[in-house]
Amino acid sequence: MEPMPPVTGGPAEPAGQAAANDYDSFAEAYSAENEVSLLNAYYERPATLALAGDVAGRRILDAGCGAGPLFAALRDRGADVTGFDKSAGMLELARRRLGDDADLRVADLARPLPFPDAAFDDVIASLVLHYLEDWTEPLAELRRVLRPGGRLIASVDHPLQGHPLVRPGADYFATYQHSVETTTASGQSFTLTLWHRPLPAMISAFTKAGFRIAAIDEPLPAPGTPRELLPGFLKDKPPGSGFLCFMFFVLDR
Repeated sequence: MEPMPPVTGGPAEPAGQAAANDYDSFAEAYSAENEVSLLNAYYERPATLALAGDVAGRRILDAGCGAGPLFAALRDRGADVTGFDKSAGMLELARRRLGDDADLRVADLARPLPFPDAAFDDVIASLVLHYLEDWTEPLAELRRVLRPGGRLIASVDHPLQGHPLVRPGADYFATYQHSVETTTASGQSFTLTLWHRPLPAMISAFTKAGFRIAAIDEPLPAPGTPRELLPGFLKDKPPGSGFLCFMFFVLDR
C-alpha cells in the first residue's frame, strides 16, 4: 500500500474562515461531504462496520457521532445505539436523519461522560481521538462505560501521515498539533486541528488505560469504490490496491 498524498495546510487560520474545529459553523457542508467522500463513505465507515461485525442486539455508544451516518448504519444492522457529539449543530443534523426518538446527547469526550458504568457492549470512536492532546481521561471514561468484555473500536489518522516524507519537517516520534485546511465540493473551507502521535504512543495509551489490543487494521477501500474518487496514483493500478490514511484498532476491555 502507498501513503495518501500529503494534505496541505498550516497553523494559520485563513481570513474569514471559522475557528478551527468549529463544527457548528460548517456542519451542513461537512455532513454532505461525509456522505459521499472517498475517505468517509468508501473507506473509514465500511472498515469500521466490518470490524464491528454482527452488532444485532448489542448496545453501542457512537462517540463523536456527528450527523449520524455511522449511528444509522449500526441501527439498521440491529444495534441499540446511543450517540453523543460536542457539536450541537452536528446533532441537529443527526436528529433530522435519525428521528426524535434517537438517543443523542451533547457531550465532550474530554470531560466525564453522562452514562453509567458498564452501559455498553461496544464503543465506537470514529476519527475522534486524534482531536485530543491527552488520551488518558478520555480512554478511562470510554473504558468505564464499557461492560467487562466489551470492545472499543477506534479509528485515527494513520501515524505515517506524520512522517517527514509525508509532512515535510515533521518529527514522527513527537506528539504535536497540526492543522489541515479542507475545502468541500460545495466550496466551503474550514480548518481542522489534530494531534499526531506515533504508533508506540497510541499503543502505550491504550494499554495503560487497561485495554487489550485485539486487532490493528490498515484496510483497503470498500469494494465498489468509484474509480473517479481514487487518488491519481491508484487510478492506473488494479482494483484492490490501497493507500494509507487511517489506522483502526479493536480493543477489549
